[in-house]
Amino acid sequence: MESERLGTDVEEMIDAASAEADDGLLVVDPSPETVVSIIEAGSKGDGLPATSVLADRRALKGVMDDFLIASKAADLIDAGALTLRIQSNDAENSLFISTERVLALVGTDGGLTALASDDDDFVSEVSRTYHGAFEDAAEYPLRTPPLTRVRETMAAELGEATRDDFDRMLGSLGTVGGNGDGLDEVTASLLVAAKNDVLLYDVSKWGEDVGIASKATFSRTKTRLEDLGLIDTEKVPIDVGRPRLRLKIGDERLIGLDAGELATNAAELLD
Repeated sequence: MESERLGTDVEEMIDAASAEADDGLLVVDPSPETVVSIIEAGSKGDGLPATSVLADRRALKGVMDDFLIASKAADLIDAGALTLRIQSNDAENSLFISTERVLALVGTDGGLTALASDDDDFVSEVSRTYHGAFEDAAEYPLRTPPLTRVRETMAAELGEATRDDFDRMLGSLGTVGGNGDGLDEVTASLLVAAKNDVLLYDVSKWGEDVGIASKATFSRTKTRLEDLGLIDTEKVPIDVGRPRLRLKIGDERLIGLDAGELATNAAELLD
């Protein structure tokens, strides 16, 4: 095998692995950081070749706790560009396998080194072994809706201004619920709904229909934000039944902020 120093940038390694993978790429036992990089690379520009990932369940769960990453992954899965399956046994190294080459990723204090082989017999043996393991593995049960569907339905149900604010809010956040702090996807949805005077009924119905969370979760989160003073509500009479609640920004420090500033300041107030 030849040794190829790729440096510390995992994106460079992914580019190198993808360069000769027109027929698809199989990634075995990637780190959580590598899974994130694969999803981000697949979501940009020309993306990646069709990529199959065989990874530890805990690593996948940790990554998919971040709504923004998980919803991008769901987009790729919907498009047939990504498949996630659960690895039953650890591999000795992270592997990137194409029909032409195998890269074994080795971490050192000096960065990342990829041990590369294009020996036909070796590549065929490794490919047969790990493609067999992939075929036998269970699919990872990703329940997060695709980001494209979230955006399209939000614009249709809650208005384009709300969708645009949601985009700006997500763009201003490093993670969305992925580290247990700050804003999660339900909180972000309620804040942009309040910024645009949307009814609680409408945003919670949309959120449940699209698969973000149940109406009960939206209601509980609304109550928490209301108790903290971040949002307020006003009753809107309807012809039949109890009045519905229109969401409003409650804290004067948040009124008039653009969506990015709203996200940053709300996250600080929630800490």
